[in-house]
Amino acid sequence: MNPKVSSKVTAKTMNMKQRVELLKERREEVAAGGGERRLEKQRAEGKLTARERIAELVDPDSFQESGMFAQHRATLFGMADSTLPADGVVTGAATVLGRPVHLASQDFTVAGGSAGEVHSEKVAATMRASLKTGTPFVFINDSGGARVQEGIDSLSGYGRVFFNNVMLSGVVPQISVIAGPCAGGAAYSPALTDFIIQTRAARMFITGPNVIQQVTGETVSAEQLGGPDTHMANSGVTHFIAEDDRHALFLVKKLLSFLPLNNSEEPPVVPNEGIVEPNPRLNEIVPAKAKKGYDVREVIANLVDEGDFLEVQAGYAANIVVGFARIIGRTVGIVANQPMVLSGVLDINASDKGSRFVRFCNAFNIPLVTLVDVPGFLPGVQQEYDGIIRHGAKLLFAYSAATVPKVTVVLRKAYGGAYLAMCSKDLGADRVFAWPTAEVAVMGAEGAAEIVFRKEIKAAEDAAAKRAELIETYREAFSTPYVAASRGLVDDIIEPAETRKALAMALETLHSKRELRPQKKHGLIPL
Repeated sequence: MNPKVSSKVTAKTMNMKQRVELLKERREEVAAGGGERRLEKQRAEGKLTARERIAELVDPDSFQESGMFAQHRATLFGMADSTLPADGVVTGAATVLGRPVHLASQDFTVAGGSAGEVHSEKVAATMRASLKTGTPFVFINDSGGARVQEGIDSLSGYGRVFFNNVMLSGVVPQISVIAGPCAGGAAYSPALTDFIIQTRAARMFITGPNVIQQVTGETVSAEQLGGPDTHMANSGVTHFIAEDDRHALFLVKKLLSFLPLNNSEEPPVVPNEGIVEPNPRLNEIVPAKAKKGYDVREVIANLVDEGDFLEVQAGYAANIVVGFARIIGRTVGIVANQPMVLSGVLDINASDKGSRFVRFCNAFNIPLVTLVDVPGFLPGVQQEYDGIIRHGAKLLFAYSAATVPKVTVVLRKAYGGAYLAMCSKDLGADRVFAWPTAEVAVMGAEGAAEIVFRKEIKAAEDAAAKRAELIETYREAFSTPYVAASRGLVDDIIEPAETRKALAMALETLHSKRELRPQKKHGLIPL
């Protein structure tokens, strides 16, 4: 107790000044978390504390804490005499870049950030407040897992968090930061959110290395099992890798800058000079040779404002590129085939990655720009066994179900079912543009000629010359954008240099788009 307040003074006899002094003392004690020694240990590991993370993320003096004096009510296993400041999680509301958010930040210095009944209820209450106010929810995870001393109450708390994750889904954006351990059931809350940002120091898994070794005999390190590179390249769980806490919180700010507060609002519009002059560089990016690769991110950089593109899941299913950008100040979601990786084919992982991103954009009123250079779905026995039909159908479903403005640009190849899956006119694209290099066909001219002209090639004296001749015949007949344009499947064939202008004009026209669909509870995406 503050020395200014006599130990003989009771709560009943305290005057207002003494009560205020006691309040300040109590607040300082709670703000100190697990104590200076543990706070310094956290900092020595290159991590910010729970409250420092909040201060780094939010606008100065904007954080209003709730549940600061919350305490567990457990009595077993030594918990009766245990005081846990803020019960190991800091919760409240603030502004980020001038816009409101709700957030929770787990405090590893307090009982390892373990989640008990009250801890989880604080998080769930903050989520409910996020839902009521229509503001994004940010959850900074740094926890050793469930508080085992509280038993089933701890699990019940997790369940409440999971339930609210689902209630918030599609209504307000949810962002998880994994800034330390996130193990067991705790990992499912981030998995239910829209984006996961994982720091280099963080580890996330359901069962740890020790359990896996006991059960299966396999030896694996925590980094190999749950490190950020594993979850980016292999599992696809992580959307962004941050070098440290500050980088992670910068990414949260960057991501939020593209997003609306909730599903009933439009994304924020950034003042822009509206420059849409022709860009000659776009005429040079796609190689003349159809089988030669190029980096589609260079195309994107030359189409969007300031070349600013926030790529999502950059290290996962790299044969498709997704992310956020702006065109004339308006947020757009970009989906593009990447010819540099697997020639840009659609496989199981690319289909999942693309469809999830499309559905997020549709939920939050973000127009979709699709850049197409796709030779088809990836062939292979393993792909078939693993369900390429089911997974590929997700992308077809996602685009068909999307009612936001959809603009498609065919850069080069657009073959077969993959052409349809990449937001073709028949899947509801509002505008489809094609570059002169576009080839819209059932398959490549080489493969098609072998089928269509099989007899002619076999009967020819010079089969190679005849094959080359007939390939060109097929290409002229079907593998140009003019055939698709004549059928109304392409709205216009444009010079690449004019693409930014074409997109800007189309998006401006489509800004007021309204599309009614049959009433139903929800569609049944092929999960």
